[in-house]
Amino acid sequence: MEGDLIHINEWLRPLSWLYGCGVRMRNMLFEWGILKQTSYDIPVICIGNITVGGTGKTPHTELLLRMLLPHKRVAVLSRGYKRKSRGYRLASLKTPMAEIGDEPWQMKQKFPEAIVAVDRDRRHGIKQLLTDKQTRDIEVILLDDAFQHRYVKAGLNILLTDYHRLITDDTLLPAGRLREHLEAKDRANIVIVSKCPTDLKPMDYRVVQEALNLKPFQSLYFTTFKYGKLYRLFNETPGQAEELTADTHVLLLTGIASPQQMLLDLHCITRNITPISFADHHDFKSHDVQRIEEEFTALQGSKRLIITTEKDAARLSLVEGLTPIVRRHIYVLPIEVSFLRNEGDNFAQEIRAFTK
Repeated sequence: MEGDLIHINEWLRPLSWLYGCGVRMRNMLFEWGILKQTSYDIPVICIGNITVGGTGKTPHTELLLRMLLPHKRVAVLSRGYKRKSRGYRLASLKTPMAEIGDEPWQMKQKFPEAIVAVDRDRRHGIKQLLTDKQTRDIEVILLDDAFQHRYVKAGLNILLTDYHRLITDDTLLPAGRLREHLEAKDRANIVIVSKCPTDLKPMDYRVVQEALNLKPFQSLYFTTFKYGKLYRLFNETPGQAEELTADTHVLLLTGIASPQQMLLDLHCITRNITPISFADHHDFKSHDVQRIEEEFTALQGSKRLIITTEKDAARLSLVEGLTPIVRRHIYVLPIEVSFLRNEGDNFAQEIRAFTK
């Protein structure tokens, strides 16, 4: 059910109050025009959240890329979290992951025709995209995880909230995981409840809709994850690819903020799952390799697999020290977004109307 992953540290609420005062003052400075926002002549879409932790921003950004790339020249501008470089970087297919971060690297590999760039200063990044001769013909800019970057005034704001951790049930940092007060949701044009179970009942939709209490101008959508076909992480591995079946024993290896829905979904196929969860954007070290080896060796049954996400695969592919048997059994599970209630066409119409 919604809110089932909420945990509030009550003893930290005084600090949340102080944090909230700072956030509210900052937002008021933007509303009063003291802190200036910049608008642009081309469509700018912001995909973000008001929580710390994963709500599925990357899969939803990839959804927009699939919609727009056949018709538009699209650029994705991200902060490039945990990258080893600074300033503006324009990605190519040969750009090392450390230069741009795992998520931008993943998007560039999956969508070579997309322009992918990183810059902590989004206004500077957009200026570079619009003036660089390689990119100045772009027609749409997607801002990844920029809902709090208010110096850019996006034409369309898409706000994500995890079904299992609805923003209406959470509280401000550090007692909870909200970056802003709940009223910040009013800046969104579209709100998406992500990571939903596929078997939601009409009453479930109504409960969430009433809890969010959106404005008349705001659209609400519910999405879930759709999984693709497993593929081997290391292509040099011989033999036929494995299939996930009820008798498969799985070591689920994730370094993402919220792997719970993925675990629940895989449990529908096999109950034999041993999860290893690392922090979001985790850099795998030698002791992690040892733990992975030990956990895989401990799996029972004749059919054993290590399953990871595309995001984690980008970092795992650079790890040294994995034994041949472990490398042979690491598989990647692709994730795409699927709309519930057959509302994908309505969402696509909104995006097309904004970017035409």
